[in-house]
Amino acid sequence: MKLNVHFKSVAMRWFFEVFLIVLLVVTVFSVALSIFLRSLYIERVQALAEEYAFEFRALEATNYDSFSDTAIQLTDAFAYKDRIEIQILDSNGNVRISTTGFEPAGNKPKEFDEAFAAEDGIANFTGKTASGEKVIAQTHIIRNDYGGVIGGYRWIVSLDATYKRFWFTVAFIVVATLVVLGICAISGVFFIGSILKPVREISSAARKIARGDFKTRIENEKGDEIAELCDSINDMASELQNAEEIKNDFISSVSHELRTPLTAIRGWGETAKMSIGTDEELVSRGIDVVLSEADRLSGLVEELLDFSRMQSGRLTVNMQPTDVSMLLKSTYDMYTELALKQGVEISYNPPIQNSIVMGDPDRLKQVFINVIDNAVKYTEKGGLVLVVQTREEGCVQIVIKDTGVGIPAADVDHVKEKFFKSNKTVRGSGIGLAVADEIIKQHDGLLFIESTEGVGTTVTIVLPLYEPPADDEDINTEPKEGENNESV
Repeated sequence: MKLNVHFKSVAMRWFFEVFLIVLLVVTVFSVALSIFLRSLYIERVQALAEEYAFEFRALEATNYDSFSDTAIQLTDAFAYKDRIEIQILDSNGNVRISTTGFEPAGNKPKEFDEAFAAEDGIANFTGKTASGEKVIAQTHIIRNDYGGVIGGYRWIVSLDATYKRFWFTVAFIVVATLVVLGICAISGVFFIGSILKPVREISSAARKIARGDFKTRIENEKGDEIAELCDSINDMASELQNAEEIKNDFISSVSHELRTPLTAIRGWGETAKMSIGTDEELVSRGIDVVLSEADRLSGLVEELLDFSRMQSGRLTVNMQPTDVSMLLKSTYDMYTELALKQGVEISYNPPIQNSIVMGDPDRLKQVFINVIDNAVKYTEKGGLVLVVQTREEGCVQIVIKDTGVGIPAADVDHVKEKFFKSNKTVRGSGIGLAVADEIIKQHDGLLFIESTEGVGTTVTIVLPLYEPPADDEDINTEPKEGENNESV
């Protein structure tokens, strides 16, 4: 047996199809969250800075003469010097006054020209100072009524503390991301392990079953889908084991069924050959046995062929209006002598009114032969086989009842299955009832079996009656003159 090795295991598939996707999603979410928080922090700082610097909007109401005095007053009275720096700019953008109390350097802010060109006279700056400090700043241009630049003011806030809080948050997000991925990986490893172990057991058991070891079973009590799969494989193994046993019994039974008549034919053929010219009676008897056993062999082979046709869906029936009563009478006559030899009483009372069905007379007779043969075969000396035919509700019902050994309750539901034999000590191939049941189904009928071990078996066959079209000639349903309707 060739073993195919798959390098793309379940674990690798989980890694590429699940874990990497989770990693990508979590990473993208973490980066997006970090970018959003950075923007949020800066916007918050800017909003607070604008709120703190709001009072310097009073400079917008000044002119050339009052601008400096007002700026000095606002600077001296500014209450948030420890949180934000306010710089007063002259008309050229140079810093003249600062709320820090230190002498301003006088350099023009980087965003002054941008603010000068802006329609609202406002421009923002985010970056680093000459000393390398990260800051955010905003410059406001103050104009007079004629549009001339009086000066301006600029607030500036350090972002060092903000970025420190931001990077702390980012670190927390990274740790949380790693924890999530770690939990995902650990749970995934345990989950994959919980799957791989039973899967390997299932794979090993399946290989054993494939090699013919049908006694192999898989133990799994978790109650999940894998346990259900294990139960299904165990059921399959049981069915295969049962089928293997039935097949072996069938082969043994058929071999015996073939060997017995062949032995009789060979033995009686040799006896008859040696008796030619010396004992004509023995020769005649030998020929009769050979012919009888040849018919038996022919019936067995035909039964096997019918079973093969049934398995392949090629079992056909030649449907025509058929008198069931005549078929039953003919089959009954075939078994009266055999029943007499076995000390079994067989009884059949033909009904007064014939029952016409649409069916294949040869196939239906095959069914009746099979059922009656079983009834006689499994009935011990002194027993009774009763054949009853009745009509009811558009159907004809044939009941073959015997007082034989019966069928164990556990086997009743299986006797119509192929190869199944409840009693292996009696001749038979074990496929007769399976073929009979299929034939009855093809006639739109039903075949029921009821049995009690040690009491007997009852086989009931139900077939729909034939209803000829109105323009067809009436089929004679009256018994022919002189026909014996008494109990036989």
